[in-house]
Amino acid sequence: MVLVGLEALALVAVGVSELGVLSGDRLTMGITTAVFFGIYGVGLGVCAARLVRLRSWARAPVVLAQLIQLPVAWSFRGGATTWGAVTLAVAALIVLAGVFHPASIRALDAADRTDRSDRSGGQTDQAGQTPG
Repeated sequence: MVLVGLEALALVAVGVSELGVLSGDRLTMGITTAVFFGIYGVGLGVCAARLVRLRSWARAPVVLAQLIQLPVAWSFRGGATTWGAVTLAVAALIVLAGVFHPASIRALDAADRTDRSDRSGGQTDQAGQTPG
C-alpha cells in the first residue's frame, strides 16, 4: 500500500501546485480543482493507511481510485505525455494486483473475523459470523 500512499501524496501535490498558478481569470476553477485534488489525495491516503492496518472497508475506495486511474492514463497516451500514461497505468495495475492477491484477501478476511469476534465477546459461528 506504499504505492497508494505515493499516489495520495501526488494528488495532494497536484492540488497544492494548482494553488500556485491561480490567476484572476480562472480563480474559481483553480480553487475548486485544488480542493478536489486535496480531498481526493487525503481520502486515498486515509484508505491506504487503513489497508495497512487491515481494515477491509478501505479496499473498495482504493480499487475505485485505480479503476478511475486506468482511463485517465489512457487519455494521456501519445506524444510527450506517454510516460505519464505508462506510469499511471502500471501503478494502477500493481495496486489492483496487490489488493486482489489471495494473500491480501486472506489477511483482510482474517482481520475482519478477529474484529467481529472481539466485538461479540469471542462468540462466532463456524462461518465467522456473530450470532443474533
